[in-house]
Amino acid sequence: MNSIRYKISGVTYSVLQAANCNFRPALLQCRLYSGPTSFPDYFRNPIFSKEEQAKLIEFNELSKLASTPVKPPGVSETSSVYYDPLVNKVINHVMKMGNKNLARQIVEKAFENVKRLQIERYHLASTPEEKEKVILNPKDILHKAIENCRPLLQLLPIKRGGITYQVPGPITEKRSLFLAIKWLLEATNDKERTIHFPEQFAWELLDAANNTGKVVKRKQDLHRQCEANRAYAHYRWQ
Repeated sequence: MNSIRYKISGVTYSVLQAANCNFRPALLQCRLYSGPTSFPDYFRNPIFSKEEQAKLIEFNELSKLASTPVKPPGVSETSSVYYDPLVNKVINHVMKMGNKNLARQIVEKAFENVKRLQIERYHLASTPEEKEKVILNPKDILHKAIENCRPLLQLLPIKRGGITYQVPGPITEKRSLFLAIKWLLEATNDKERTIHFPEQFAWELLDAANNTGKVVKRKQDLHRQCEANRAYAHYRWQ
C-alpha cells in the first residue's frame, strides 16, 4: 500500500493507494469553486433584494427557481436597505491598491458634498415647483448621472484591405456602464491640484445629472463619430 499526499487550498490530504491501482479520491474529482464567477453558466445569480423577491412572489415565479442551482452571494452583497450595487461598483472603480476602506470614505465624502450643494439649492429656490425639481438623495443623483453618461454606440476597429476602419456598432449594457463610470472618474482626476477628489467628483455628478458637463459632451462626441462613420457599418458582417 502506498500513501499519496494531495495539497488543496493549503490543506494536505493523505490517501492510501494499492499497487497497480489508478485510484483517485473523490475530493479531486469535484470542481473547486473559488467564487461566484467560477460557477457554470446554468447557475443563476442570487436574488437577495427584497424588492426583486416581492416581484417573484407577485408573478408566481418563485416556484420555478426552487430546483435551479444558485450561486452564493458576494461578500459585499446584502439585503440591507442601505446596499446599492451601483454604489458598490463605483467604490470598486475608485479603489486603488486594495484599500477599499479609503475608497468608501472618498465616495461617502463626495455624497456629503452633493447633499450640501443640493440642500443649498433647495433653500435658494423661490417657488415650490422649483423645490420639487431638486433631488436631495445623492444615490438618485448618481443613478441619474451614470444613466446620462452611458453611450448607446461604440466604434470598433476592423481591418479591411490593409486599412483599419472605425466601424460603429451597438454596445453591451455592461460595457456602457463601465465606460460611464470610467469617464466620470477620468473627468474627476483631470482637475486642479487645489481641488480635492470628493469635491470634484460631486461637481461632475451634478453636471452629469443635469445632462451637462465634460462626460456628457464626451458621450455626444462619440455618438457624432458613430454617425459620421455609419458608411462603414456594413464591415461588421463581412
